[in-house]
Amino acid sequence: MILGLDISTSITGYTILDDAGEVILNGAWDMRNKRYYTGLFDKAAYIKEELSKFKEQYNIEKVYIEKSLQSFRSGFSSAKTLSTLASFNGILSWICYEVYELEPIYIAAPSARKSCGIKIPKGQKAKEVVLQYLLDNEPAFKIEYTRTGKPKPYCYDMADSLVIAKAGLVCEQNSKS
Repeated sequence: MILGLDISTSITGYTILDDAGEVILNGAWDMRNKRYYTGLFDKAAYIKEELSKFKEQYNIEKVYIEKSLQSFRSGFSSAKTLSTLASFNGILSWICYEVYELEPIYIAAPSARKSCGIKIPKGQKAKEVVLQYLLDNEPAFKIEYTRTGKPKPYCYDMADSLVIAKAGLVCEQNSKS
């Protein structure tokens, strides 16, 4: 089985696929409530507990993680945000290694989308295109909507983790052939 993770300090998406690529589990851990999660290590401890539960229930053989952003883009994350995200990615990578005794494999989001056949038209937001692609092509992918009809924020992280897991499956299949 493959575990795909889309790591963020606010919402971390996860997907478990079986060897045939069927979705076993797809969800997200929402850590935006500051009352319960006061810092990176508090959030990491929570996710470690959840990953340990997965270990008890599923035979995870590979862990794929979305590679954290490496450079600035105008209008996007600041240096502080990129640094915090990279730190959290590293902490959770180590936790995966510790829990599953597997070294995580990193995939950049554009590479993952490409290996899944998802093309982002110029001028469109990647997250929205990915979400729609999965709704149209992955029967097991289900989302919830707000009162105004927009996807709930964690649905984008669920979608990204699914794309990472599917890209990981493609990598596994390519390495076997």
